[in-house]
Amino acid sequence: MLFRDRAHAGRLLADRLAFYAGDPSLLVLALPRGGVPVAFEIASSLGAPLDVFNVRKLGLPDQPELALGAIAPGGVRVLNEDVIQTLAVPPEVLDEITAGQTAKLEQLEQVYRGDRPPADVRDRTVILVDDGLATGSTMRAAVEAIRLQAPRRIVVAVPVGSANTCAELTGTADEVMCAQTPEPFCAVGLWYSDFTQTTDEEVRALLERARENIVRA
Repeated sequence: MLFRDRAHAGRLLADRLAFYAGDPSLLVLALPRGGVPVAFEIASSLGAPLDVFNVRKLGLPDQPELALGAIAPGGVRVLNEDVIQTLAVPPEVLDEITAGQTAKLEQLEQVYRGDRPPADVRDRTVILVDDGLATGSTMRAAVEAIRLQAPRRIVVAVPVGSANTCAELTGTADEVMCAQTPEPFCAVGLWYSDFTQTTDEEVRALLERARENIVRA
């Protein structure tokens, strides 16, 4: 199935998650930037608060889209060992990349959250949302970081993903909702008519709209 855009994908995914509506412990966390428009539709449909959960991919300087792993708040680092070994990436290079992305992670916290503290996930049902799953390294890092904060349940929800990656995540999250797992998968963007990059301004605007929706409710 081809999604028109991230909002369309979010509305369709929200239908799959409708049984979570009414759960007072529910919290929707989006992986920015692309996961935010998807998560906004889910949070709006389920009547749940929305926040971001910043995760940074660890990519080579000359191949930033090639995921060596990912980092998340709390010092969590998830590595794709097979890729690292295949490319023979030295530990000192990996540490340098990690340090650079850690600095960017801290910057993003300020950009998206400002003075607001992170959402408290303890004893809550957390739905972690992205616009798709390829290698899954960023989502695995997010799940591991959230798990350290003692949530009641972690649900990974994406409109489209690699079948293998979605299956692997079932061993990490409590539930994995991959609406579509096409084969061959190739790349997330192929399954969207409009996969225009989400901007920081759009992220902030959607987070503000989500907060206003909760206040009005």
